[in-house]
Amino acid sequence: MKNRHLLELIGEKTVLFDGGTGTVLASRGLRAGERPEAWNLSHPDEIRSLHTEYFRAGAQIVKSNTFGANPLHYGADALCETVSAGIRLAKEARDAVAEETGNRDLFVALDIGPLGVLLEPYGTLPFETAVAHFAQIVRIGAEAGADLVLIETMTDAYETKAAVLAAKENCDLPVFVTNTYDGNGKMMTGADPEAMVALLEGLGVDALGLNCSTGPKEMLAVARRLVAASSVPVIANPNAGLPRVDDAGSTVYDLTPDAFADAMCDIVRTGVRVIGGCCGTTPDYIRAEREKTAALSPLPIVPKYRSVVSSYTHAVTIGGARPVLIGERINPTGKKKLKEALRAGDLDYILSLAEKQASEGAQVLDVNVGLPELDEAQMLCDVVRALQGMTDLPLQIDTGDPVAMERALRLYNGKALLNSVSGKDESMDAVFPLAKKYGGVVVALTLDENGIPETADGRVEIAKKILARAKEYGLSEKDLLFDPLTLTVSTDGTAPRVTLDAIRRIKSELHCNTSLGVSNVSFGLPSRDMLNGTFFALALSAGLDAAIMNPASLEMQKAYHAYLALTGIDTGCSDYIDFVERADAYAATAPSPDRSVQSAASDPAPSSDRSALVSAIMSGRSEKSAAEAAKIASEHGALCVVEQEIIPALDAVGKEFEAGKRFLPQLLSAAEAAKAAFGALASYFASSDTQSKGKVLLATVKGDVHDIGKNIVKVVLESYGFTVVDLGRDVAPEAVVEAAKREGVRLVGLSALMTTTVGAMADTIALCHRELPDVRIAVGGAVLTQEYADTIGSDFYCRDAIDTVHAAEAVYTEA
Repeated sequence: MKNRHLLELIGEKTVLFDGGTGTVLASRGLRAGERPEAWNLSHPDEIRSLHTEYFRAGAQIVKSNTFGANPLHYGADALCETVSAGIRLAKEARDAVAEETGNRDLFVALDIGPLGVLLEPYGTLPFETAVAHFAQIVRIGAEAGADLVLIETMTDAYETKAAVLAAKENCDLPVFVTNTYDGNGKMMTGADPEAMVALLEGLGVDALGLNCSTGPKEMLAVARRLVAASSVPVIANPNAGLPRVDDAGSTVYDLTPDAFADAMCDIVRTGVRVIGGCCGTTPDYIRAEREKTAALSPLPIVPKYRSVVSSYTHAVTIGGARPVLIGERINPTGKKKLKEALRAGDLDYILSLAEKQASEGAQVLDVNVGLPELDEAQMLCDVVRALQGMTDLPLQIDTGDPVAMERALRLYNGKALLNSVSGKDESMDAVFPLAKKYGGVVVALTLDENGIPETADGRVEIAKKILARAKEYGLSEKDLLFDPLTLTVSTDGTAPRVTLDAIRRIKSELHCNTSLGVSNVSFGLPSRDMLNGTFFALALSAGLDAAIMNPASLEMQKAYHAYLALTGIDTGCSDYIDFVERADAYAATAPSPDRSVQSAASDPAPSSDRSALVSAIMSGRSEKSAAEAAKIASEHGALCVVEQEIIPALDAVGKEFEAGKRFLPQLLSAAEAAKAAFGALASYFASSDTQSKGKVLLATVKGDVHDIGKNIVKVVLESYGFTVVDLGRDVAPEAVVEAAKREGVRLVGLSALMTTTVGAMADTIALCHRELPDVRIAVGGAVLTQEYADTIGSDFYCRDAIDTVHAAEAVYTEA
């Protein structure tokens, strides 16, 4: 009953979390590098006292001191003891304050933080292993009596999904999630706020938002975006401004409690319903926040009736002003070469199809690998993993096998389109539970046990039946995308009209969105592209929201861009003009009648083997990169490959990454492809020293067990030809200096994620400067800023891996 009451409370008023834990404990004696959660056992009175102070200051939800407790850092018994103690101490504080004040609206959140390692395919941790680790924490916390699960400070959408699945599968508590965004409104691996709303609402979380990284002023823009996209309560738990070092050498933040509370009033005015604090905030901050926001009337939580799918970077709305193009080419029906590639396990060919469709304007990619002789579930998972490594387009999981669908949905990094369900009972009973559990927009075919109705009436009736059954599973209109089916006009001249009538009626009577496999209309007829383009135009005019089509079709692209211009969707006809210029240029050189069109963002077809290598690296295709590198080296030499192909390709990727056109997974995929190319050249070099551009030592500082950032930097540095000495995590200053002397490095890179460990970073820098005056220091991490990095004596502040490459190049090109 209490859990349900918490959600009702948030629906009625603004609710307050507590503030920081580690930074407060540091002021009470927590040593640099000491884990805050260890105090649950060694200093229980301090932890209970801190929780009590937060409740008395006005917090209604207190986070257990368990943020860093996970199976990667603790054995099973120690983890159980630490987490259980964390929940018990928070409950004791809650019960004591409830007794003294009579306030029963007080709650304890099981606080779960990141595991500290990157998940596959970019890191080493398998997705299901991550789910199992989080599940262990959830079970302990739920059994200890937590009121809700808070998954916070997540920087990766994929790890966030693993944690949410673990929570939903192992307890019935409310699940809240807060992610960390940078100054550009992106998470570390590229997700924007709309993508996270799509993913998290699809997974069924009860509240979502953001925390850490920045102060409330810097959070304002992302908070607005979350509120605009979300149908559930939004949370904002910022830091107490930005960090700096005071005259005593301590880390402090630049906002006072009053200034922080004033800024939080602006956050509440955006529609955020749950507020609190993170690093640097204390009970005084929460007290000021409560007092200043108490007079504000919370804005209502407005449900958003939009059909949304997403990738790991962005969301695509279906049913908005602009119809969505779904690329159909990764489907073996009628495609001999794709069938051969699937049988041979040639993922590189499939990736090339994805890359081409993306360049031609597809906004979603259909993925169908169904061949009778294949293990469809395994192949579908393999293809989805590979595609997510090279494209940021959302995927349509296209399979009639519920087992294959669930396995692919589980590992999919986003909210997928699901193709498909029909009006057959067994189909709906198999697919709808998957859509409810994992999230997704379901393509619903208007056919049932009796086949495809000949009339629009019949198809609309099946659509009504599907919608009613979907609602029984907790789905709604926005979770369905109806396909009234296209039959060929060569065998039934009335078929297109029936389909168009069904589109109009599903839109007007059911208020649902529609999709269509357009090209089916022209089977068996000549000049199919012309028929397809005209039918597509008619379907768009009838209200079609999404088309499964070949994005290389010039006629369908003409119809699409003309429709956008003529309906005013393409403001100023700018997209239309751009399309015409590209189409005319391509048509002048393309062989007729197989003309197609490429978008301005696409690379032209490679004119030589060398440009083929650059293309392979930039698209993250490792096998292709290795093969092309070996081929060029045999003709022109290995140094030519490195200097004229690999490094220029990486530089191009780096520039696009810095410009926000590529994201971390794509950067890492390109880095791995470059490493594969380097590997193919190994026999051409006498020793590894010949290849190295310099040696860089990397370490996560003492007390910090998070090495995601460091590991990313290592991959990218190595792809640029640097030799990396990786000391791992929780590395003492003395160990850094000793290794730097032994290895003869000229650059040391230090990483810290936690506010409580930046002191150890400062100590390491000071020792390096004393012992190694000629060695330069680069620092990075979520808690750092340029000003802070300057204060603690670093030579370079690196926001990301590409910044670290620039630092290494600067050091090793110095005279």
